Amino acid sequence: MERAADRREPGPVTIALSLAALVVVWVVAARLSADPEILPGPAEVWSIAVHEAARGELAYHVGWTLMRVAAGFSIAMTVGSAAGLALGLVPRLNRWFGPWVVVALNVPALVVIVLCYLWIGLNEVAAITAVSVNKAAMVAVNIREGVWALDPKVSEMARAFRLSPAARLRHVILPQLWPFVAASTRNGLAIIWKIVLVVEFLGRSNGVGFQIHLYFQLFEVGHVLAYSLSFVGVMLAIEYLALQTWERRATRWRRVGTGAVA
Repeated sequence: MERAADRREPGPVTIALSLAALVVVWVVAARLSADPEILPGPAEVWSIAVHEAARGELAYHVGWTLMRVAAGFSIAMTVGSAAGLALGLVPRLNRWFGPWVVVALNVPALVVIVLCYLWIGLNEVAAITAVSVNKAAMVAVNIREGVWALDPKVSEMARAFRLSPAARLRHVILPQLWPFVAASTRNGLAIIWKIVLVVEFLGRSNGVGFQIHLYFQLFEVGHVLAYSLSFVGVMLAIEYLALQTWERRATRWRRVGTGAVA
């Protein structure tokens, strides 16, 4: 079972070849369009990115976006995880406040961003609040579903051994929730940085979203792609170098246990 799970995860060579194939598709599409103002090729976009990096603009704006992503993600994961645990463990809370989560899930992100800017102002507090609110409900739903999927036999064993609530949370609930936490983390980062770009597009004076807005107005497709793909590269590095390593370590007990049973 462990070997089958490992085969599902691409290795470094597979990742590199897959991304290289994507670049080849981009090259072919650029050649077919035959218009660098509509779809510049990888070489042109790389040249723009190098130029912006040499000016210091790329690092400056990517840094601001990363800061907003980190702040919004941390708040959303903390609030959403706490809410999800409460809703999953206390049925009465879920009956009364579950509909609130459904409402929060279905309010468009753009509406939340605009309202935060109108109510709080065009500042960092509004920007990070909008990002956090948009993601917290998704995390809460994932964690609640994870709590409902807990193995009841393990919970009964914890009660039989009279574990304290804190010990039960640490040794019984959280280990089983790690796959759901990992999924919320991965999806959260993927969604939050897109929301951050919209937040910056609409009301900030720095960040990747602000630069995309600027070059959209100038119809500079190459610069839009250079800033967008630079941040995509950062998020890919976080995904493959940090998140997947952390997820493998956090769920190692599950793979080892499955192998032992098999």
